[in-house]
Amino acid sequence: MAKVTFVQPDGTARTCVNFEGMTLMQLAVGNLVDGIDALCGGMMQCATCHCYIDPEWLDKTGAAHADEREMLGLIEGVEVRPNSRLSCQVQLGEELDGLVVHIPADQPGA
Repeated sequence: MAKVTFVQPDGTARTCVNFEGMTLMQLAVGNLVDGIDALCGGMMQCATCHCYIDPEWLDKTGAAHADEREMLGLIEGVEVRPNSRLSCQVQLGEELDGLVVHIPADQPGA
Protein backbone atom coordinates (compact mmCIF):
# COMPACT_ATOMS: atom_id res chain seq x y z
CA MET A 1 0.00 0.00 0.00
CA ALA A 2 1.05 3.57 -0.65
CA LYS A 3 -0.28 6.98 0.28
CA VAL A 4 -1.19 9.49 -2.42
CA THR A 5 -1.99 13.13 -1.70
CA PHE A 6 -4.45 14.94 -3.96
CA VAL A 7 -4.11 18.74 -3.90
CA GLN A 8 -7.15 20.76 -4.96
CA PRO A 9 -6.83 24.03 -6.92
CA ASP A 10 -7.47 25.98 -3.69
CA GLY A 11 -4.52 24.23 -2.00
CA THR A 12 -6.45 21.88 0.26
CA ALA A 13 -4.93 18.43 0.36
CA ARG A 14 -6.30 14.97 1.02
CA THR A 15 -4.25 11.82 1.44
CA CYS A 16 -5.67 8.44 0.40
CA VAL A 17 -4.26 4.93 0.70
CA ASN A 18 -4.16 2.73 -2.37
CA PHE A 19 -3.94 -1.00 -2.82
CA GLU A 20 -1.52 -2.68 -5.21
CA GLY A 21 -2.87 -2.83 -8.74
CA MET A 22 -5.08 0.27 -8.59
CA THR A 23 -4.75 3.18 -10.94
CA LEU A 24 -4.57 6.73 -9.71
CA MET A 25 -8.04 7.30 -11.19
CA GLN A 26 -9.53 4.33 -9.32
CA LEU A 27 -8.09 5.63 -6.06
CA ALA A 28 -9.48 9.13 -6.68
CA VAL A 29 -12.94 7.91 -7.71
CA GLY A 30 -13.12 5.39 -4.88
CA ASN A 31 -12.33 8.14 -2.38
CA LEU A 32 -14.65 10.72 -4.00
CA VAL A 33 -11.82 13.13 -4.78
CA ASP A 34 -13.33 16.29 -6.28
CA GLY A 35 -12.16 17.11 -9.78
CA ILE A 36 -11.48 13.60 -11.07
CA ASP A 37 -14.66 12.95 -13.05
CA ALA A 38 -13.51 9.82 -14.94
CA LEU A 39 -16.62 9.73 -17.13
CA CYS A 40 -15.34 6.91 -19.35
CA GLY A 41 -14.38 4.73 -16.39
CA GLY A 42 -10.70 4.55 -17.23
CA MET A 43 -10.90 3.65 -20.91
CA MET A 44 -8.79 6.70 -21.96
CA GLN A 45 -11.67 8.06 -24.04
CA CYS A 46 -12.64 11.31 -22.32
CA ALA A 47 -9.66 12.87 -20.46
CA THR A 48 -11.90 13.81 -17.52
CA CYS A 49 -9.39 12.22 -15.16
CA HIS A 50 -6.68 14.69 -16.19
CA CYS A 51 -4.28 15.65 -13.40
CA TYR A 52 -0.89 17.21 -12.83
CA ILE A 53 1.80 15.01 -11.32
CA ASP A 54 3.95 16.94 -8.86
CA PRO A 55 7.24 17.62 -10.71
CA GLU A 56 9.26 15.80 -8.04
CA TRP A 57 7.43 12.56 -8.97
CA LEU A 58 7.69 12.64 -12.76
CA ASP A 59 10.67 10.27 -12.89
CA LYS A 60 8.83 7.68 -10.80
CA THR A 61 5.45 7.87 -12.56
CA GLY A 62 7.02 7.89 -15.99
CA ALA A 63 6.05 9.86 -19.03
CA ALA A 64 2.73 9.63 -20.82
CA HIS A 65 2.81 7.06 -23.63
CA ALA A 66 1.91 8.00 -27.21
CA ASP A 67 -1.84 7.26 -26.96
CA GLU A 68 -2.10 9.21 -23.71
CA ARG A 69 -0.20 12.18 -25.18
CA GLU A 70 -2.58 12.11 -28.15
CA MET A 71 -5.62 12.23 -25.85
CA LEU A 72 -4.07 15.05 -23.81
CA GLY A 73 -3.51 16.92 -27.06
CA LEU A 74 -7.24 16.80 -27.79
CA ILE A 75 -8.23 18.55 -24.55
CA GLU A 76 -9.84 21.93 -25.17
CA GLY A 77 -10.35 24.67 -22.61
CA VAL A 78 -8.09 23.05 -20.01
CA GLU A 79 -4.43 23.83 -19.41
CA VAL A 80 -2.25 20.89 -20.43
CA ARG A 81 1.22 21.06 -18.89
CA PRO A 82 4.40 18.98 -19.29
CA ASN A 83 3.41 17.17 -16.06
CA SER A 84 -0.15 16.44 -17.25
CA ARG A 85 -1.27 12.83 -17.06
CA LEU A 86 -4.51 10.92 -17.35
CA SER A 87 -4.90 9.41 -13.91
CA CYS A 88 -6.39 6.25 -15.45
CA GLN A 89 -2.98 5.56 -16.98
CA VAL A 90 -0.91 5.87 -13.78
CA GLN A 91 -0.53 2.46 -12.15
CA LEU A 92 0.02 2.68 -8.41
CA GLY A 93 2.48 0.63 -6.42
CA GLU A 94 4.63 0.95 -3.32
CA GLU A 95 7.26 2.85 -5.31
CA LEU A 96 4.77 5.74 -5.48
CA ASP A 97 4.30 5.99 -1.71
CA GLY A 98 4.04 9.72 -1.00
CA LEU A 99 2.98 10.69 -4.54
CA VAL A 100 1.52 14.20 -4.80
CA VAL A 101 -1.05 14.93 -7.52
CA HIS A 102 -2.56 18.32 -8.32
CA ILE A 103 -6.15 18.50 -9.53
CA PRO A 104 -6.85 20.98 -12.35
CA ALA A 105 -9.40 23.72 -11.80
CA ASP A 106 -11.46 22.35 -14.72
CA GLN A 107 -11.83 19.09 -16.60
CA PRO A 108 -12.71 18.75 -20.29
CA GLY A 109 -16.40 19.25 -20.94
CA ALA A 110 -17.01 20.73 -17.49
